[in-house]
Amino acid sequence: MKKYLVLFISFLIFQTTYSQVEKFPVFDDCKTVSIEQLDKCFYEQVNKTISSELKIPQKLVEDDFKGGVTITFIVDNTGQFKVLYVNSPYPELKAEVERVFKTFPQIKPSTYNNLNTEMQFVVPLQFPLGETIAMNQKSRKSTDQYLVKNQEKLEYTTDNKDFLEHQSHLNIPFSSSDYSALDFYYHQSENTHTSMKPYIYSETMKYVDLNQQKKDLLKNKSGWWGRKFWNEHMVQIKGNDYWFTLDPLADLQLGKDNSDDFGYTYNNTRAVIGNGGIGKNFNFSATIYESQGRFSEYFNQYAESVKPAGGNPAIIPGRGIAKPFQTDAYDYPVTEGYLSYSPNKTFNLQFGHGKNFIGDGYRSLFLSDVSSPYPYLKINTSFWKLKYTNLWMWTQDVRREATVNGAYAQKYVAIHYLSLNVTKKLNIGLFEAAMWDKSNNRGMDINFINPIIFLTNIEFETGSRSGNTMLGVSTKYKWNEKIAFYSQLIVDDFRVGEIANGNGYWSNKFGIQLGAKYFNAFKINNLYLQAEYNAVNPYTYSHDELLMNYGHNNQPMAHLWGANFREFIGIARYTKDRWFGNTKLVLGEKGFDFNTPTNKKSYGGDVFKDNDDRAADYGNKIGQGNTAKIFIADVQVGYLINPATNLKLFAGLTYRNFNPTTPTNTFDKTNTTWFNIGFRTDVFNWYFDF
Repeated sequence: MKKYLVLFISFLIFQTTYSQVEKFPVFDDCKTVSIEQLDKCFYEQVNKTISSELKIPQKLVEDDFKGGVTITFIVDNTGQFKVLYVNSPYPELKAEVERVFKTFPQIKPSTYNNLNTEMQFVVPLQFPLGETIAMNQKSRKSTDQYLVKNQEKLEYTTDNKDFLEHQSHLNIPFSSSDYSALDFYYHQSENTHTSMKPYIYSETMKYVDLNQQKKDLLKNKSGWWGRKFWNEHMVQIKGNDYWFTLDPLADLQLGKDNSDDFGYTYNNTRAVIGNGGIGKNFNFSATIYESQGRFSEYFNQYAESVKPAGGNPAIIPGRGIAKPFQTDAYDYPVTEGYLSYSPNKTFNLQFGHGKNFIGDGYRSLFLSDVSSPYPYLKINTSFWKLKYTNLWMWTQDVRREATVNGAYAQKYVAIHYLSLNVTKKLNIGLFEAAMWDKSNNRGMDINFINPIIFLTNIEFETGSRSGNTMLGVSTKYKWNEKIAFYSQLIVDDFRVGEIANGNGYWSNKFGIQLGAKYFNAFKINNLYLQAEYNAVNPYTYSHDELLMNYGHNNQPMAHLWGANFREFIGIARYTKDRWFGNTKLVLGEKGFDFNTPTNKKSYGGDVFKDNDDRAADYGNKIGQGNTAKIFIADVQVGYLINPATNLKLFAGLTYRNFNPTTPTNTFDKTNTTWFNIGFRTDVFNWYFDF
């Protein structure tokens, strides 16, 4: 019996974990073999069935196809075989593979701790089939290379082509385009939790063989420079009980905005990232960015509208405080990093400086990555059909009224998020968040650090002005193997009686998200479609106390638009080998404040504005105030240069029409066409759609 001691801030939790025994799925013909030989027997039976049943489609014969194909399949917890993915350009072969796997009998499923569990495998086939078939016991090493176990860490034989981070407890860099591809594999499996992002490599490896996926893209390069540029990490070191990788990163962009007065737009980011691990359970990551940039005029105007106190000219949205650079550009350094520790398969603890995201949509009404990085402590607890996340964040308010003697005001956020797989198709998430400041010298109030008790009760018990809490519920429903629906409801404050009256009471502060995802749309492999609707009432996320709003560094922490808006988003993504294309349409309206000498009232769109300065108690509605109609169309095409670092070459075109009722110095009427080309390591999201 092993005992694990886990630190939860200021108290200890003891957990006893019994020795864990995993058994392979068992065919009827394997019932009499020993446990030690079950894996070998399983491979032989799979090989036997594929060899005898697979009929090579005529199209492959006509094309004289030669090469490798991989089949990802599972044996679920009932003993049924199910094909997840066939990595082949031939739809005829995919159909034939699916037919063959329907001939497999129902067998005894894999067990883990004497409980039935799902196990996933990747079968590599080499054509012509006479040369080799994947599940070949002549080479146990080659078989194990492709096996993906659902509950156990993998041990790969590593060389320069291996990706050591895939077996770690590090985060997969959160890029919306890449995560839409990962979500396909999560969608094919049961009992998955997709709302809390970023994902962890070791968790994702339960559902997709990331190693094989990237190895399929590798170019045949023998020279050192060729391998490092196209295929590998720049530096990779592995010892008996440690590993380390080091890579240079870049985000070099050059563009032209038809609405600006300067010659061109650009971004010049140079960075370095180091990832590593010590032992099997402890990992670390650190990234240092040095950046200068000048963006489209509307983006520059917004960056300057949220500038901090103290003289710096802007805050680059999603990045950080900027210094002046030359005469019309910005210098904005950013540093991110974290420690990750998983004492067992139940817990993962992270402490660092970065960003998090909660939700299944392109936007989030709970917590998004649209603001600057912040210090955080996160604990993920996974067991049975549950995943429970505790997240504590140290944030700051950089407005002039919140700054004392040049020091920005510090405030804190505590979040609980519980994800429950109610059925094989339905997931429900429960969200709560609390914000508080240093009032009465409380600092990091121990009451809000408690990871279990309801935060709303804490707010009540410690005083009506001690904090601000929000509640939310999310759902995700798997309609079939290709389509999923999702939603979020955020409630900041409300009065039941006033909601029933339908009279637009100001304190009925809530928002809703509805969305759908379509994987392999219209039977086209790797075509991803997404539609999403978001609407947030005026004054949501704001407060009448200076520091109780849901914001950080003058940026909202949920939706990029703050509040008092509605929008519709349509997204299409397609990948083919290393090529990719993304298209996004955003259509919406948002109510801004007028901010004139005669009208400084808050109409509920700025989450940092004092609620006591509201325009009216009743008659409030979405889009009130200085209403702006917004239309954004964005197209991007590109090529993945290095799968190890996610280095991409791209070209993009953004069209934005922004039409407010009353143009102001900050939000003028604009009609922007912005062309951009770039060379970028895609490890975080840029948001230009506001």
